[in-house]
Amino acid sequence: MSGMRTREPGEVFGPRMTLFADMLSVGLATAVLCLPVVTAPAALSTACAVLRGAGEGRPATAGRYFATLRRRLRAGDLAAGAVAPAGALLFLADLALAGAGLPGAPLFAVVAAGIGTAALVVGLRACARPESLTEWPAAVREAARDAVRDAGGSALVLLAVATAALCAWMLVPLAFLVPGPLALALTAVDVRLAVMSGSR
Repeated sequence: MSGMRTREPGEVFGPRMTLFADMLSVGLATAVLCLPVVTAPAALSTACAVLRGAGEGRPATAGRYFATLRRRLRAGDLAAGAVAPAGALLFLADLALAGAGLPGAPLFAVVAAGIGTAALVVGLRACARPESLTEWPAAVREAARDAVRDAGGSALVLLAVATAALCAWMLVPLAFLVPGPLALALTAVDVRLAVMSGSR
């Protein structure tokens, strides 16, 4: 995140520590708002937008997070929130069928896992796209393009998800702080691509 001020003489904590604290507060707010499940995409998308603003000189606070979320919640956000768990349930049902010993089950399981992983990457990258604040279909289209042309960024997204899952598994209370670092990682991947391509 460029454009952050440097530490003043005598200042104990620099701007990166402030961003870290803000990221945790935004992550905690995101975790609470993800509990209804259908609000999860909108909550994560808002977290990414607020954390992106930290690099542009806007405060990344929980207050700004809630204000942004109130302004943007709409039917499209709830529809996106319904698609995500439906896709996850379909994926789990496919894996259950593959585990039932049907003919061709191993190949089917591999294909289903590949499709599920690709959908996860595209969905998370869509949350980090600025378009997700106003139009989910455009965000998903751009995220799909990003996932294909930026394989390294997609690998970083999967690494961030694996790290978040491992942290939550090792210490369950950390699950409420995980959305903050995950949103920061998704935003960093998107900003990285923008800098590399010289666009946005």
